[in-house]
Amino acid sequence: MFKNKTVLITGGTGSLGNALTQRLLETDVETIRIFSRDEWKQKQMSDKFNDNRLRFFIGDVRDEKRIHRALENVDILIHAAALKQVPIIEYNPFEAIKTNVTGSQNIIEACLDHNVSTVLAVGTDKAVSPFNTYGATKLLMERLFISANYYRGVRDSNFLCVRYGNVLGSRGSIVPIILDQIKNKKNITITDPAMTRFSITMTDAVDLIFRALTNGKGGEIFVPKLKAYNVKDIVESIIELSDSTASIDIIGVRPGEKFHEVLINKDEIRNTYDSQKDYVIFETQSERYEMQKSDLVSSNLKNEYSSDGIQLLTKQEIKNSLIEENLIP
Repeated sequence: MFKNKTVLITGGTGSLGNALTQRLLETDVETIRIFSRDEWKQKQMSDKFNDNRLRFFIGDVRDEKRIHRALENVDILIHAAALKQVPIIEYNPFEAIKTNVTGSQNIIEACLDHNVSTVLAVGTDKAVSPFNTYGATKLLMERLFISANYYRGVRDSNFLCVRYGNVLGSRGSIVPIILDQIKNKKNITITDPAMTRFSITMTDAVDLIFRALTNGKGGEIFVPKLKAYNVKDIVESIIELSDSTASIDIIGVRPGEKFHEVLINKDEIRNTYDSQKDYVIFETQSERYEMQKSDLVSSNLKNEYSSDGIQLLTKQEIKNSLIEENLIP
């Protein structure tokens, strides 16, 4: 699907952007455009990949004019740009709205004007029954993208989303934080050992995006079928793999933080269908709804799809994932 295509990734210098770029360069894609604010990270990324199919655009999704310039002749856009650190966003909600909501609207308007064929937004479990500002802004992002399918008019643009939890090893997530504390001989801080989180590796996150781009027709939210982990188990797994003797300090739940995460709430179940590796949530007002769901079966979910209601990874499974993703030095 990428042959002779131009793909643009917003927030492309982040962990996901790097992983997507690596995978796309293994295809016959014509051009990959990286749109982000940090010129130093763009320089590092350029040196890392050293591929003449890469193009770099300095810009912010808040700047609609710059988005228009970057979108010329783009076929596929993957929207990964966001402010996402929950405690910081709780203190700076207006800035999160400018990037996560207004920035998403800018992307949609520009993609419609340029008739971009496929536009995919990267969502989060925190958008489901949101408890914090970050989750609320990402919920609005999802609604904007799904609703864009209603007012595209005669354009061929299709808008869809993926939704998943914290990526194992991504910037700002639990694994690099703990490894940094171990490296600097500090005590390991965790909020609550009984917390659970969905587990997805970067490899699986990229696979999900590729499945959505391949199978999506517009108006869907793709949610992967995942296992979860207990915070205590992942901390102990990292300590054991690192041969560390660090102590653990329990600091309590932070503002805006959920004890368990939810990927599909009870009210979404009636619009949720099963595919082999994913759940697919359809917007029932979509003009293609009947055609889309005919290829799938209704989900067998009875309760919300929550990290405390599914199978938990064993410590050995966690260790295997950490090793396979090269997250342990």
